[in-house]
Amino acid sequence: MQTRTLGRSGLEVSALGLGCMSMSALYGPPADRREMIALIRTAHDRGVTLFDTAESYGPFANEELVGEALQPVRDRVVIATKFGFDIDLATGERRGGTNSRPAHIRAVADASLKRLRTDRIDLLYQHRVDPVVPIEEVAGAVRDLITAGKVRHFGLSEAGVSTTRRAHAVQPVTAVQSEYSLFWRGPEAELLPVLEELGIGFVPFSPLGAGFLTGRIDETTVFDPTDFRNSVPRFSPEARRANRVLVDLVQAVAARKGVTPAQVALAWLLAQKPWIVPIPGTTKPQRLEENLGAADLGLSAYELGEIGSAVSRIEVRGERLPEAALKMTGL
Repeated sequence: MQTRTLGRSGLEVSALGLGCMSMSALYGPPADRREMIALIRTAHDRGVTLFDTAESYGPFANEELVGEALQPVRDRVVIATKFGFDIDLATGERRGGTNSRPAHIRAVADASLKRLRTDRIDLLYQHRVDPVVPIEEVAGAVRDLITAGKVRHFGLSEAGVSTTRRAHAVQPVTAVQSEYSLFWRGPEAELLPVLEELGIGFVPFSPLGAGFLTGRIDETTVFDPTDFRNSVPRFSPEARRANRVLVDLVQAVAARKGVTPAQVALAWLLAQKPWIVPIPGTTKPQRLEENLGAADLGLSAYELGEIGSAVSRIEVRGERLPEAALKMTGL
């Protein structure tokens, strides 16, 4: 597996990371724990060094899973986790909204360290911007954790340009994480140019459009009742039918190259900037192997231009998140 450096931070990771959320939350019932431990360890054996989790995935269950899986190779991997939602640290109860008060950040970090079975968090993200707590206070709290040796790098998730600049002025931001794929290209307009200016890496989540770009989802697909996509406007049957034209484009390129649509979608992301590190998630060993194959897939300048030109003419239907969730993002 090739490696990349997130911005000017010096944090070197595999070109593709592994998003672990779906193993415990949001895409249906949690997967079998032993199988997921084996999957995470297989990913590491195949060269993956960046593993993404969060206290809110479960809550807590995903961090515990990742901690157990990576304990034998802890010094050879980069673990990223997140704080920022208002979750009772004793019970795991979601109290709604955000909580990035410095005291809470410190308490979350200590709890995450225990669940992850480690003495430091390699990359600690603010999961969502807190409208009540100034980002300067948040950055200062993480800076103190870095000084204490509990955290190595600071990150932001779904943060806008202004927030990123203000945070970076207090504590250098190593990476910003947001949704980005051929299914949603919002970061291109403002965020990516600022990240390049400031020397900040970019970690796209949902790089396969929450599965849509794989070509295995259409308007007849029925999601598990607990799957978050049931509430996403972009995944209504009508939107899926209309957006199929995007999948047709990716499938056509994949067919010509003898690869899968997922591999084309990931290779396209990797080709955008050398400091972009997508984190596709999966619970299936065969999909892990498929995704990792994208790291060795090269798209020519002609193919990239062809894809870009075609996508620019496609109007993707439906918002990428429910209205309430969109209000919590800075993009």
